[in-house]
Amino acid sequence: MRFVADLHIHSKYSRACSRDCDLEHLTWWARRKGISLVGTGDFTHPAWYDHLSENLVEATPGLFRLRDELDRDIDRRLPPSLAAAPVRFMLSVEISTIYKRGDRTRKVHHLVYMPDLSSAARFNARLAKIGNLGSDGRPILGLDSRDLLEITLECGGYLVPAHIWTPWFAVLGSKSGFDAIEDCYVDLAPHIFAVETGLSSDPEMNWRVSSLDRYRLVSNSDAHSPPALGREATVFDTDLDYYSVRSALETGEGFAGSLEFFPEEGKYHVDGHRKCGVRMEPEETSAHRGICPECGKPLTVGVLSRVAELADRPHGSRPAGAAGFTSLVPLPEIVSEIVGTGPKSKKVVAEIDKLTAALGPELVILRDVPADDIAVHSPLLAEAVTRLRRGEVVRDSGYDGEYGVITVFEPGELDRRRSAFALFDYDAPAPSTVERARPAPAPAPVAVAAPVAESSGSSLLDGLDPEQRAAAEVAGGPLLIIAGPGTGKTRTLTHRIADLVTSRGVPASECLAITFTRRAAEEMAERLALLAPDAVDEVTIATFHSLGVLILREHGASFGLSASFGVADPERQLEVALTVVADGKEARELVDAGDARYKKALRAQDLVDFEDLISLPLSLLEESPPLVSGYRARWRWVSVDEYQDVDEQQYRLLRLLAPPDGNLTAIGDPDQAIYRFRGADVGFFLRFREDFPGARTVQLTRNYRSSTAVVTGAMQVIAPSSLVPGRELRPMVDHGAAPIGVHHASSEAAEAGFVARTIEQVLGGASFHAFDSGRVVGDGTQGLGFSDFAVLYRTDRQSRALVEALTQSGLPFQKRSHDRLADRPGVARIAHDLAFAGGSTVLDRVRAVAGDDHTAYELLKPLAVECGADFERFHTALALGVEVDTWDPRADRISLLTLHASKGLEFPVVFIVGCEDGLLPLRWPGSDDVEAVDEERRLFFVGMTRAQRHLFLSHTSGRPKSPFLAALKAYEQLGDAQPKRKRKGTQLSLL
Repeated sequence: MRFVADLHIHSKYSRACSRDCDLEHLTWWARRKGISLVGTGDFTHPAWYDHLSENLVEATPGLFRLRDELDRDIDRRLPPSLAAAPVRFMLSVEISTIYKRGDRTRKVHHLVYMPDLSSAARFNARLAKIGNLGSDGRPILGLDSRDLLEITLECGGYLVPAHIWTPWFAVLGSKSGFDAIEDCYVDLAPHIFAVETGLSSDPEMNWRVSSLDRYRLVSNSDAHSPPALGREATVFDTDLDYYSVRSALETGEGFAGSLEFFPEEGKYHVDGHRKCGVRMEPEETSAHRGICPECGKPLTVGVLSRVAELADRPHGSRPAGAAGFTSLVPLPEIVSEIVGTGPKSKKVVAEIDKLTAALGPELVILRDVPADDIAVHSPLLAEAVTRLRRGEVVRDSGYDGEYGVITVFEPGELDRRRSAFALFDYDAPAPSTVERARPAPAPAPVAVAAPVAESSGSSLLDGLDPEQRAAAEVAGGPLLIIAGPGTGKTRTLTHRIADLVTSRGVPASECLAITFTRRAAEEMAERLALLAPDAVDEVTIATFHSLGVLILREHGASFGLSASFGVADPERQLEVALTVVADGKEARELVDAGDARYKKALRAQDLVDFEDLISLPLSLLEESPPLVSGYRARWRWVSVDEYQDVDEQQYRLLRLLAPPDGNLTAIGDPDQAIYRFRGADVGFFLRFREDFPGARTVQLTRNYRSSTAVVTGAMQVIAPSSLVPGRELRPMVDHGAAPIGVHHASSEAAEAGFVARTIEQVLGGASFHAFDSGRVVGDGTQGLGFSDFAVLYRTDRQSRALVEALTQSGLPFQKRSHDRLADRPGVARIAHDLAFAGGSTVLDRVRAVAGDDHTAYELLKPLAVECGADFERFHTALALGVEVDTWDPRADRISLLTLHASKGLEFPVVFIVGCEDGLLPLRWPGSDDVEAVDEERRLFFVGMTRAQRHLFLSHTSGRPKSPFLAALKAYEQLGDAQPKRKRKGTQLSLL
């Protein structure tokens, strides 16, 4: 059967969409238009998925219809000419992916189709781990297009790139797309067999690009309200079921072409700049080098220019076997032109009601009803339809988000014909008051400077800057490296170790490198593997706690431990304490106090707790000088990262491992000492030269991370309490001239709203709505993805308003922290039950034990894969692991994290919210702990120096502004310096 399909629509759960976008209204309007197959849209939205599940029943394989009682009610509200026509639904969703690839920000929309509700549910479950599906019917994900296609295929569906030419959000778009479908979907590109041309192009334009010949060119309405259904659509001549439609798209058999807008009506057809009222044809744009002559900013390059850029055929070419198309103007727009009122006016709606009752659906009237039959009702409409079918229309092209205008009659023609025809209740249309864009004079040519080539060194240390090299080349003896933020601390340390073992004859087995987190240890191992691949496996790279495990594995017998002792997680610790006392509260007190009875019970079960991993090796070495000598002989070269963060026990352990004249390299920055609440003491860093009298000191002062504005501002902030005499930090990279932005918000909610808006502006828009609403007017900063943004705060409570604002904006985010992995829900249960499960590998058993707890399984999966069949390593690593060690490899999201958790990370764009006295510094009114305030200043310094290109600092009216902001001498005030609060409603007096 021959039928019309519109497979790209939205529900009422999508932004800027009508509340009438429900199944009942969509069915009513589909019959009114003459459409047999409609996409459901938005099946990833939890509420809409539930609505679909409750109100749809399977009609044919893979297609659905409304429940009988709902369908009958719709038929009662339609004339006989429209009632009872079959309307089927296919499960569909449009997904926006925004990510970074090839140094460019990519923004691509996709249409995904599923054959049944269970497949859709699996697909939703997969995406729910990557983004927030409940914030918008068209979810925005930080996910590569290729990975989205892979998930689609794994769930049994197919994917069609949406409106492929749209500048901002399309696979071939001029702003953020690619030059070929294959470039976007890479190895999975053969699974793409159809593309959606979009409102601003038609098949004839696409025929000029030969790389598109292998794809079926489909069209859909992208309707945001039911009356917009069918403004573009696809025609099939197949059985009305999912698999026949998919087969027609794959093979071309049964694919009967499309119904199109005139492309000039699309809002991105030609080039221009709507804000300046400038519209240009491709030739004019080329003459202006793509620059708006009014404001000097880049023009929005429309579809016509983009097609011409990629075309390899002349205009008018048509590939062999290409399906045809028909260009139409929606019937309400034609009637609107004739009667002189808007297409949604009561007068136009009433006339369409009469026409469809007498002649059938709108698309049938436009395409099939004889003109003589239409003339019975309106001679002018018959004339208009006749012209339309011949393609005789007046075209005024759309540009930069402004729809074009297609009319059937010439200006003034209806006035001249008014007396010749009786038409409805004719009113002459009012002349348009919209000033159309004007062409602009061509600019003078601009000279472009030729790029300059740079040379590079070849030896291991040649790539280091002079300061880094001076540190790496130091011979034996104690060495203190003061490394400011972004100065290449890890790079210097790993190059030094690699140079020792590859150039200076130091055995790799004599090198010990200590870090504070597993993530930092893994990064160091990865870098050493590149620098000294033959030696890296012999270098001992450990955290303080994993070093403790190593020592106890070798000498734990002194404490009654076997070589395979276990590390008790918090749940197990409580279980052990409850064997000593019966009361839960008292048991927790025993654990917190490290009570001797609790420790004895641990040893009886061959267990240690987290604190034992430092205290036991320390007591062992302090009581055994021969053991100290043995470890000193074993590790003659010791390197310690983040030395400013050591606590007293770690300090004592290091003093035992490295003699005063030993080869100890300590690297860190006292101005980044922020862990006093954990017991860290920056005093150990400051007294290094007292402990190791012959120590050399090298400072790294060249910052390769941040812009000049960020470095300058951070130095101004830390200066009043810097622990580095003569502190110097020099920016070495060009990250643009964006100043630090400071924003004063009226409330936490307003502050969070500022963050969400600014992310969209820097990103260059995350949705069409961002452009249409005027929230975003430019391209933003290129080469950014969601993972390039971080929002930092002092306390976790501050994240609530941010979560709400980002959710409302539909922007994907994840909260990051240094919580231990073992403390996450479900993880302790899985670890405990692992011994009772079947399976030869850790992953097999984790999968078996996890069951329906997908969240815990996904958290544990990377560690399980890494451990293979080593169950002891898994349990030990789990006890030592922290949340920062586990990431969804596909997730590209905005990071929300505390200032403490941001240590060691960097982001192109950083927001620090809550820059207020009482939060930053965090203190009670009247508190006079000077050292605590100094540490809070260091924490602010750490947060500021996470930023590479853009730094935004904000505060609210709820508290006084942070005193740290007073040190900033140069910044840009964003918004009002004193925002006005919204006034509360006033109670009116009765008299």
